[in-house]
Amino acid sequence: MSSVELLKGKLKSANREIWAIGGGKGGTGKTFLSGNLAIALARTGKKVILVDADLGCANLHTCLGLSINGPTLSDFIRGKVPALRDVLSETEIPNLSLISGAYDFLEIANPRYSEKMKLIRQIQDLDFDYLILDLGAGTAFNILDFFLVSDVGILTVLPEPTSIENVYRFIKSSFYRRFKRVVKDPAIKEVITQAMDRKNDLGIRTPFDLIEQVEKMDPVIGGKLKDQIYSFRPKVIVNQVRSKDDMALGFSMRSSCSKYFGIQVEYIGYVDYDDSVWKATKMSRPLMMEFPYSPAAICIGRIAQNLLKKEQLSFDFLMHS
Repeated sequence: MSSVELLKGKLKSANREIWAIGGGKGGTGKTFLSGNLAIALARTGKKVILVDADLGCANLHTCLGLSINGPTLSDFIRGKVPALRDVLSETEIPNLSLISGAYDFLEIANPRYSEKMKLIRQIQDLDFDYLILDLGAGTAFNILDFFLVSDVGILTVLPEPTSIENVYRFIKSSFYRRFKRVVKDPAIKEVITQAMDRKNDLGIRTPFDLIEQVEKMDPVIGGKLKDQIYSFRPKVIVNQVRSKDDMALGFSMRSSCSKYFGIQVEYIGYVDYDDSVWKATKMSRPLMMEFPYSPAAICIGRIAQNLLKKEQLSFDFLMHS
């Protein structure tokens, strides 16, 4: 069992959850949604930790209207701070703490494996009900690994071709990365590596193609990869919705992922295009604090309800200031 799988088991046994919010390209609203979903969760009485995992380009503290004068994530990774809990900063929102990112040390954008594992292991020592990782842009291995360590992987997409394409690429890349982690055979690992290049010479274009290729090499491993495809269930949020067609994008993506990838994607909601968002951003304040009854804030409240539907949270409680 890998360190990541062991950590996930411990977190589950402690009734805690890690949510990771990614999206492939930059500018899709990952940080905006991370911060405001965290506020919505904290207002339900849950103990929430928000982690700026956009290594090398952190700005989550600015979105929350905070000035970071204490230690940051880079101080922990570089060994200047002994424990991750020493990096926690309190916010003005009850039940919400922040681990500010490594905005002051650019080399941390590509951490060594040991540094990444050190961070992941120490997460289990924190006291939280929910921990939200605001991921960086792209499909670098460290971003994919943080997405895969989460119990709930959430992807933000804009209703525009480049963003949609990047989310599909993110889903495919994270899925292949997940495949590679459960395989030990070097030959099969190499096939998976080649499959991650969409122009590969093996003719592998989808996870189905990859599984078929692996089954020819080892039917047992092929069966394990089939199990992985059924247990991988990322969630999608469509941001900056202006029309019914934009709103329906999540359903289209869900259908496409099922048809072409065999991956079951859950569409958990959308956020309306709303001038209140840029107003709050310009003020360096969270939308849920400044404009709690704006259309976009209402959408975020509904998304939080969808994510926590088992707890039957009332929207009024989510909006309570």
